[in-house]
Amino acid sequence: MDIRGIDLNLLVILDAMARHRSVNRTAQAVGLSQPATSAALARLRLLFDDPLFVRAGAQMEPTPRAQALAPAVRRVIETVSTEILSPAAFDPATAQRSFTIVTPDIGEVSFLPGVLRRLRQEAPQVQLKAIARPREAAASALESGEADLAVGFFPDLQKAGFFQQNLFRTSYVCIACAKNEAAPARLTMRQFLEARHIVVLPNGREHLLDRFLADKGWRRHVTLELSHFMSLLALLPGTDLIATVPEDIATVVGRHVPLKTIELPFRPPRLDVQQFWHRRMQQDAAHKWLRGVFHAVNRREAGAPLPS
Repeated sequence: MDIRGIDLNLLVILDAMARHRSVNRTAQAVGLSQPATSAALARLRLLFDDPLFVRAGAQMEPTPRAQALAPAVRRVIETVSTEILSPAAFDPATAQRSFTIVTPDIGEVSFLPGVLRRLRQEAPQVQLKAIARPREAAASALESGEADLAVGFFPDLQKAGFFQQNLFRTSYVCIACAKNEAAPARLTMRQFLEARHIVVLPNGREHLLDRFLADKGWRRHVTLELSHFMSLLALLPGTDLIATVPEDIATVVGRHVPLKTIELPFRPPRLDVQQFWHRRMQQDAAHKWLRGVFHAVNRREAGAPLPS
């Protein structure tokens, strides 16, 4: 018997008949008319070459063939109902699952601490993995399932096939070692361009500020180029170098080494920090929960500082 030629809806009728032993009661249970139910029973009899149910007094009694089929059919109906048709559920308290997040090192120190505290309370067995990818590779990581979320500044992901959600808007500040006596409270444009700069290009990718300066035709004197923002912790103290970085970086670095903030001679661009995911994950229950955690923990009003 080829399953491709079978109307699997007939199994629902067979299961109901085995439980109700009546065409009328079966019709009511499955939401069909009495003639339609009788027609379905006739098709079942033809399919199995057996009467399946015969009248005995006030009800229909199963034949040995129907009795043998009933338990297996019930298991099929229950499996389809509970494991296929029921909405996928996710219980963070008992879940044992790993999620991968694409984010630069600033994202690791800015976004993950609060999320980890939340996981410890709500999902103690859930694991997180943070990976860094060049900006153009973030899309393929989400498309392939290598990563679940991209969190940060990813303008390349603002395209069809991806969803996005705003977390906060931020900007840039200029920082220097607190003991750098040569650094003024406010830079002129000439002083800014001639100063010795540390520039951070995570994974070699250009930052919004770099494009902003290039569009203006302003060329800084770059003394040192880095791949990781956190290297500033070791390289700013005791030097005359300055760095123009996202506000969260200045906050994090300032928690570990003494800094001074220098007023820039121009208004820096603002950038939207968002979380992105591929459309195939939009309805996944576990992914919805993960997005909710990241949004609840990291959502900030405009101008609000990074929480301690």
